[in-house]
Amino acid sequence: MKDNEIYTDDKLLCIQGNDIYREGEIYTVGRIVNDKYFQLLTSGNDDHWYATHDEQGIHVSFDTTVLTTPNKAFFDKIA
Repeated sequence: MKDNEIYTDDKLLCIQGNDIYREGEIYTVGRIVNDKYFQLLTSGNDDHWYATHDEQGIHVSFDTTVLTTPNKAFFDKIA
């Protein structure tokens, strides 16, 4: 197991939020799509957006028409 890998049920701390994900809140990883993409559950755990784990870190990118704040939210994995 590599320390930087993402797994279902991992907890992520939002370090830069937006309209969907609030800074300082903890979110749960849902289904893993592949080695780069995975579901990140929203606060109610009843919906999700697709997150990316790449050279920029862990983030969710949104179409700017959906949000009034920055179009990316960034996260850190909680050990």
